[in-house]
Amino acid sequence: MAYLTTIKTAIAIFPCLALLFTLPFIIFQYHKYGSINFFRALIIYSFVLYLITMYFLVILPLPKITEVVACPRMIRLIPLTFIKDFLNETSFVLGKPSTYIKALLEPCFYTVVFNLFMTVPFGMYLRYYFKCNLKKTIIYSFFLSLFFELTQLSRLYFIYPYQYRVFDVDDLIINTLGGMIGYFVMGIIKPMLPTREEIDKESLRKSKVVSGLRRIITFEFDCFLYLLIFIFLSIFIKTKKLFLITFIIYYILIPCITKGYTLGSKFLNVRLEYLKNRLINSTFRIVFLFCYYFLTPYTIFKITFLSTRHISTSLTIYVYLLILIGVLIFYFINVIVLLKNKTMFYDKYFKVLYISTLEAQEKEEEKI
Repeated sequence: MAYLTTIKTAIAIFPCLALLFTLPFIIFQYHKYGSINFFRALIIYSFVLYLITMYFLVILPLPKITEVVACPRMIRLIPLTFIKDFLNETSFVLGKPSTYIKALLEPCFYTVVFNLFMTVPFGMYLRYYFKCNLKKTIIYSFFLSLFFELTQLSRLYFIYPYQYRVFDVDDLIINTLGGMIGYFVMGIIKPMLPTREEIDKESLRKSKVVSGLRRIITFEFDCFLYLLIFIFLSIFIKTKKLFLITFIIYYILIPCITKGYTLGSKFLNVRLEYLKNRLINSTFRIVFLFCYYFLTPYTIFKITFLSTRHISTSLTIYVYLLILIGVLIFYFINVIVLLKNKTMFYDKYFKVLYISTLEAQEKEEEKI
């Protein structure tokens, strides 16, 4: 029952952690593969959920600090003690087959079995997706188990005055063995699954066309890098025009020098190709995007603020709420159009194409 509660806790917390993990994951996928493969995403996210569940099984339930007391038997360094415990503390009697089933249902047995099966998926993930051989699987399984045991030995990183979980060298042996078993189990299942190379090849095939999501991520990543650079420069340069200067350098000068790349699009292997008048079209395009996505909503809010200063607070909140909903709908519509069509009306007006450079980049690396 305690195990089931812990698993439910991991599943409940996973969406929050996955949300933090999603954007870096997408950026990395577009950088390396140029597209988001559903099967790869399923593998990675299930692996993260599995690790979270394992970690919670190790540390939960958390006792109250006042309830934890010193205990001399919290460290067990003699290997294979679990065999002795099974023989001494269960109802198992070698000459009485009727005791076998009962012994299998007692904690001394099922705790060992649980520790064994806990790392079986880890060995499966290592062999299938991370392409580890048996030696690496054994090493990584051992160090994963060691991390969990040290977490217990350190009193949950010294939060508790004493240990509330046992550090057991047998757990290191059993968990490592579980990873090995997972490695061999995956050897049986692996032929029925697409290979890592097939997943990569499919991702590369999809990357030839710059998807709407890839454009959105590129746009957001560029905004993040631009703001990061602006904040860094503002520490050393004190001028009211720094925002504009940084904007011109990042969005106009750098793409002109690099023939269509911003720092963000270069990392995500996307190049903007202008069919004619690169400097003029790129300049007017980025100014238009700034006005379209940022300046216009800001101006609406500013005008609303100035025009509602003399009306009641309740009415002001109502007006702001309506405008906020309108702005969110505006962004939502643009995102849906981009995801569906992969292009926007202003792409045709400014004569720009989004080109994926990942395949060309990989061919260059193969030549080297």
